[in-house]
Amino acid sequence: MDPRPSRRPAFPALRLPRVRPPAFRGRLHDPRTSTAVGRWLGLAFAVCFLTGLVSHYLQKPPDRLAPHLPPRPTWGYALTQGLHVGVGLAAIVLLLVKLWAVYPRLFVRPPLRSVRHALERLSVAVLVAAAVFEVLTGLLNIAEWYPWPFGFVPVHYAVAWVAAGSVLLHIAVKAPEIRAHWGRRSAGTLALPDEERDAPDRRSLLLGVGAAVGAVTVTTVGQAFTPLAALDLLAPRHPGHGPQGLPVNRTAEAAGVTTAALRTWRLQVTGPTPYALTLAELADLPQTRVRLPIACVEGWSVGAWWTGVRIRDLMARAGARPGSALRVVSLETRGAYRVMEMGRGYAEDPLTLLALRLNDAPLSLDHGYPARIIAPNRPGVLQTKWVAGLEVL
Repeated sequence: MDPRPSRRPAFPALRLPRVRPPAFRGRLHDPRTSTAVGRWLGLAFAVCFLTGLVSHYLQKPPDRLAPHLPPRPTWGYALTQGLHVGVGLAAIVLLLVKLWAVYPRLFVRPPLRSVRHALERLSVAVLVAAAVFEVLTGLLNIAEWYPWPFGFVPVHYAVAWVAAGSVLLHIAVKAPEIRAHWGRRSAGTLALPDEERDAPDRRSLLLGVGAAVGAVTVTTVGQAFTPLAALDLLAPRHPGHGPQGLPVNRTAEAAGVTTAALRTWRLQVTGPTPYALTLAELADLPQTRVRLPIACVEGWSVGAWWTGVRIRDLMARAGARPGSALRVVSLETRGAYRVMEMGRGYAEDPLTLLALRLNDAPLSLDHGYPARIIAPNRPGVLQTKWVAGLEVL
């Protein structure tokens, strides 16, 4: 037996490769390209911000604003929310191209050169983070997938203000470069070498970006613009798919509404002269048939025929004074919109109905049987289904 201790076999030291960000040094990573793409992206963000404000204040109006919300035009919310989602989807393409164009400047060395440079880079970090957050959460919202622990609406709204402020700050900081490369005849652009001033590769990039934005728009906007419904290949909703020809976001099962709970259903109307009505008694009242769109925050909308009793007639029967608002209570056992309030503008509008029929047939359970609210220029989440009570305010 060999008395010498055995030696472990020697292995070469494991060396991990240094991870470095890719180096993009092509002409397209320059201020001229960044400015060209930034114009489109800035316009898209402005449209999304303004239409997002419309959606937010229609869903959650301050007390002083609620009585003055306009019920006309009837298609107003369908248009603004369709723009919000459609332009937001196009902004994803523009944001990716913008980040690709400015990528080298996100990793400059040294990272901080002065206090001013540090503040500029901090503003850029906030801008990128807020922009990515907004388009990502917006995309997941229209797919109705919420993998986060916070409420989508308040956080998306708050970060929208952060994004808007950071965009304005970024424009102010970068104003000299933007001005220098805004147009083909700008002084900064004319100072570039001839091959970089308006090169074919830049024109090809911008043409490709425009084609990509167009493709995304054409294959998604049909969920709101029904003439293009046949092309909405990438949209999460098709406006004609669902019971009675309308999509359903929230089913009766998801809301905890069962047929057993409807066997003894009566509409309870509370006011100076309270009363209750069965479904048969409601159907015996004067009926109004109107064509109104239903539009949801996910960006889809579709027009339909609704038949029911005017809300203002039900309120008048309860002794409501002129200018009264209304609180609506649903049978659903869970959900953020189980109780809904509408201001006097909606309550007094002759097109606002307690609908009993959809497209000339009784409401299906998933569409709110036995009765639901339908009002003009109103977010779908406020078109309360499975109405159990009306309370004059």
